[in-house]
Amino acid sequence: MILAIASGKGGTGKTTLAVSLAAIVDKPVTYVDCDVEEPNGHLFLLPHLEDKEEITVPVPRVDHSRCTFCGKCREVCRFNAIAVLPQSVMIFDELCHGCGGCALVCPEKAIREQPRPIGTIENGRAGRIAFVEGTLKVGEAMSPPLIRAVKQRLPKGGRCVIDAPPGTSCPMIAAVRDADVCLLVTEPTPFGLNDLKLAVETLRALGRWFAVVINRDGIGDHRVEDYCRAEGISIAARIPESRAIAEAYSRGRIAVDAVPEIAPQLRDIWRLVEQVAAPEKVAT
Repeated sequence: MILAIASGKGGTGKTTLAVSLAAIVDKPVTYVDCDVEEPNGHLFLLPHLEDKEEITVPVPRVDHSRCTFCGKCREVCRFNAIAVLPQSVMIFDELCHGCGGCALVCPEKAIREQPRPIGTIENGRAGRIAFVEGTLKVGEAMSPPLIRAVKQRLPKGGRCVIDAPPGTSCPMIAAVRDADVCLLVTEPTPFGLNDLKLAVETLRALGRWFAVVINRDGIGDHRVEDYCRAEGISIAARIPESRAIAEAYSRGRIAVDAVPEIAPQLRDIWRLVEQVAAPEKVAT
C-alpha cells in the first residue's frame, strides 16, 4: 500500500503529516522522502543510516572522429540536449534525460554513454520505521530521475508513506503517479485554496484517488471546505492551528509525539486509506 503526501505549495505541513502517519502506524511501514531537493524527514525520524548509494544517469559523449554531423541525434532529442554544428556536437548534460535515443539512431555509432552523478539515496531505520531518502546533487536541474530511482527501492510489501515534493510540476508527478492513495495537505487561506485547485487538477489528470487534509484549521475561512464540498472531494482530517505543533516542528519533534490529541485523526486517515486501497481487507 503506497500513500503519497503532497501539497500544491511548500510550507503547508506536508512533512509534519507524513512523519506523523509513519510514526503512529502499528504495522510495518517505510517512510520515503522523495522531496529530493530539500529532504528533511530525517530531522524528525532521526534514522540510523545503513548505506548510501550514488545515483547516475547516462549522458552521451560523441566521438568526433566518427561523427558525420548528420543531425539525427539532435532530431530525436525532445529536450534540446544536443546541438549539432557544422564541425562539432555540443551536449548539454543538465537537459539530458538519459533516454539513450541519440545513441540508438546514430548511423555511425559515434555516440557512447557515460554515467553522470545526479544525487544519492540513503537507507536506514528509525526504530521500526524503514527509511529511504533521496538527495539531489546541488546545482542539478532535474529531480525526476532521482525520484524514480528512490521509488525503485520501495519494499515489495507493507505500507509506504511517500513524502512528495511540493507543487504540481514534474517532481510531484514523478513521486505520486504510482500511489494507491494521495493526500493533499492545504491551509484554509486564499493561497492554500489556489494551490489546492492546481494539485486537484493534476491528480485528476493522473487518475489518482485523493483526499484533502486541512492543516492549521481555524486560521482562515471556509472557502477550502466549500470548494471540496462542491467538487465532491473528501476531507480526511482537519488538524487544528496549534502553537504546540509549531514548537514541536521547530525542535525537530514528531507532531503526534508532542501533541497526542491529534492521534485519533491520524488513525482515521489510515482507516480511510485502507478502505480505498484494499477495501476487501477492511472489516465491515
